Amino acid sequence: MTTTPPADAGQRRMARPIICYDVDALPPFDAAFYGAVREALTLSDTIRIPPRDARAFEVPAGHVFRIVSVEGPQVGDLNLWSAHCLNERFFSGKTRQLHATHVTTGDRLWSNLPGLRPMATITHDTLGWYGWDGDGAGVHDVIGTRCDPYTNFMLHGVAYHYCCHSNLTRALAAHKQMALVEAEPYVHDVLNVFMCTGFTRNTHQYFMKASPVRPGDFIEFFAEIDLLAALSACTGGDCGASHSDDEAPCFALQVEIYAPDAAALEDWHSPKPNGYSRTHG
Repeated sequence: MTTTPPADAGQRRMARPIICYDVDALPPFDAAFYGAVREALTLSDTIRIPPRDARAFEVPAGHVFRIVSVEGPQVGDLNLWSAHCLNERFFSGKTRQLHATHVTTGDRLWSNLPGLRPMATITHDTLGWYGWDGDGAGVHDVIGTRCDPYTNFMLHGVAYHYCCHSNLTRALAAHKQMALVEAEPYVHDVLNVFMCTGFTRNTHQYFMKASPVRPGDFIEFFAEIDLLAALSACTGGDCGASHSDDEAPCFALQVEIYAPDAAALEDWHSPKPNGYSRTHG
């Protein structure tokens, strides 16, 4: 139902937009430091993420991990936790507010309150060339949640168990030797790796389109803290048609974990949790 605009509607709409957070106060992306780390990396582990499934893995602070397209165009849903406390986890909303709706090289993935510290920094992105297309879409979004069986059941009446939410739940439960019902509350909103998304210009609805990712593409992260991660190879494949079903062609993803040269980390320190006193007035 529409309402009658007031006489000063045009003037109200002309209010000047203000960027919410002055991110100039954040430590800048130290390209020289991360570049030096990248120059001397030793592959320490490789994890295959099967299609329509997920795996959990750990990355020590100061190490680098890559998510790599290896077989075909495939989107992945990434969760991050502190390896020492599952209550500290990736905060997609704050990451979106501090950076943008889609992230790339130089952006950080932030943890939830009260920790609010960088968990990982994106150090390389082979899809960084994509930018924003004619539909207003970009790659690697922090606006979508994750496909889940609850929404799918609500909309379609089908109990589909290989949505990313369920995949991540199984992966976390297996890694931590937890019951599924115990692990599920720790699964959270994701970084949609390789996913190409935006909002329609007329209705402002969230949309997805076929990802530009191809075998050989990767996104790379520097672990700022000891991480436990889980990655799901989404049932939508490249998310160009559907998800939460068995229709889309799906491919495996690969995670590669690299150890740095110790000399590159000589003056580096893992960020401490946020310094706010938590007195709340």
